Amino acid sequence: MTTLTIRSRKTIRNLLISLAVTNLLVIGLLAADEKSVEWKPLMDGKTLAGWHPVGDGKWTVENGAFVGRANKEKLYGLLVSDKTFKDFTVRFKFKCFSGDSGFYIRTIIKEPEKAHGLQVQVGLVKSGVGGIYESYGRKWVSKPSDELEKSYTRDKEWNEMVISAHGGDVTVHVNGIKSAELKNDPGCPEGHFALQMHAGCVMEVLFKDIEIK
Repeated sequence: MTTLTIRSRKTIRNLLISLAVTNLLVIGLLAADEKSVEWKPLMDGKTLAGWHPVGDGKWTVENGAFVGRANKEKLYGLLVSDKTFKDFTVRFKFKCFSGDSGFYIRTIIKEPEKAHGLQVQVGLVKSGVGGIYESYGRKWVSKPSDELEKSYTRDKEWNEMVISAHGGDVTVHVNGIKSAELKNDPGCPEGHFALQMHAGCVMEVLFKDIEIK
């Protein structure tokens, strides 16, 4: 065996070792990055801390959930986040017994209780659950078909909703099924979250485990 062949094999072996070390470093960095974007709770399950009520109806905390109740009130009942948000993924569980509700993203509140911006529908089957509606604007901008809505909505049971909003791209999943999507939407780039009780309804709606990353 020549000296050149031995050196070539050593060079190849060193390159393979370097590649293996590099791969391990990359995997480690990706794992560290994944841990740095953990889900963060937006409610403590005991109080309304971090949120404030606007309009009619009453918001309470019961068994770890925000509970909204109203009886055909004149004004909408909102529970609005103190903070504003820009790009995010938010997830939560909801249960609706009666009325018409929603989860607003990047909303701007105007007196006395008008929430302007995109609202993701929360409610019972045939209300458009998981669809996206622009309040005081374009109205429905992405609404699921009746068949699709029925396939993932669990009436009067806990449902999980995940809303991803990055720039003008907004995607909604309900119980793991994509219910609505927008691309390059021109809506408001930053604003509050808000939970809704529709005016003029007998309302009972629950939200819990609200988390963001």
